[in-house]
Amino acid sequence: MRIVATLALVALVSVGDAAEELTLPASTPVVRVDFEAGGLSGWTTVDGRWVVEDAADAPSGKRVLVQRATQNPFAVIVAPGGPYADVDVSVRFKPVSGREDASGGIVFRYAAGRYYVARANALEDNFRLYFYDRARHQLASARVAPPALGRWHTLRVVAVGDRIQGWLDGKLLLDHRDARFRSGQVGLWTKADSVTAFDDLTIRGVAEPR
Repeated sequence: MRIVATLALVALVSVGDAAEELTLPASTPVVRVDFEAGGLSGWTTVDGRWVVEDAADAPSGKRVLVQRATQNPFAVIVAPGGPYADVDVSVRFKPVSGREDASGGIVFRYAAGRYYVARANALEDNFRLYFYDRARHQLASARVAPPALGRWHTLRVVAVGDRIQGWLDGKLLLDHRDARFRSGQVGLWTKADSVTAFDDLTIRGVAEPR
């Protein structure tokens, strides 16, 4: 794994072109992870079987992170760094296989087993935001064309204060407010029998106030 640091209510929602895009200060530090060297040093596996593998179609370089367990309710791995209060996180993901589920998600504000997750599923026509606290609870959902199996897609989450926005393949689809979790770490997520690959994780994070 190679890390480069630089400065730099349940509802079905529809976000129009006029929605204001959340932004972080231009000076917010950036961490980029492409899995080319170092494996998963510093990462914390919560559930699942996460491995770094060679991939001919890797978006950058030759290696990607793959979640291969197929019997976990949810599979979560937490990236090094943080905790962060406000974040702008993006990742490339490829749903490889799954009969019950074929999903990938970004975990954010992870702390003590509680977190938010924005996820897309190749077997469903929705893009959803959940919070997890001993069980999963839906916060917001948008209708989408399911991301294709075997192809790379882009997920992005921006959380500033109590406002959360979710993006899929460059389109802003979720805009929701929830204040239950204020800060935490960033991670990646799959569900059930999903086998999913990830690459090019980028984290822009404002450190938790001390």
